[in-house]
Amino acid sequence: MRAMRNIVILISGRGSNMQVIAQRAQQQKWACRIAAVISSRADAEGLAFAASHQIPTAVVASKDYPTRDAFDAALQTTIDGFSPDLIVLAGFMRILTARFVDHYRDRMLNIHPSLLPSFPGLSTHRQALAAGVKLHGATVHFVTTELDHGPIVAQAAVPVLDSDTEQSLAERVLQQEHLIYPLAVRWFIDGRLSLLDGLVRLAPESS
Repeated sequence: MRAMRNIVILISGRGSNMQVIAQRAQQQKWACRIAAVISSRADAEGLAFAASHQIPTAVVASKDYPTRDAFDAALQTTIDGFSPDLIVLAGFMRILTARFVDHYRDRMLNIHPSLLPSFPGLSTHRQALAAGVKLHGATVHFVTTELDHGPIVAQAAVPVLDSDTEQSLAERVLQQEHLIYPLAVRWFIDGRLSLLDGLVRLAPESS
């Protein structure tokens, strides 16, 4: 039997992806436990959801630290107290230092609301509409020191409609995020992901 793995999820707001991952893990009986949900904001809505599902929570408030290095050091100490096998960024609105990223290399996932490498950074839906692309979407990737880059685990695309606004496009992309992010986390938990020459390989599902 595969050993239970610990997942720590980082949020800054309502954490809708966190909620879906936690629900799928319970429903599908993944070989893991959500060891903690940690927020960079004390008023993050997702903390209430985690607490209501008996998931340990912690707050490392970015406003309490004078520098990015100081915040990341405190965050790392808090995370490591939960012995994580995987760190999941779920709407965590902080740019992480290279030292922090290297500490969790190959065991930290993020989801970005675009088809990377297109439209890194903020306002991705606005960027997509301004560029006139016909497809937009979301990307799950391993986190590296280069912002919104890193080996791609999964992607999902949606058509961009002539009638789309930033909000309507964002809503359809979020629906896809809720499909591919739990799937990617499950692949990691099941030991199906590996990296070869900077590219992700997905092993077949064991029978």
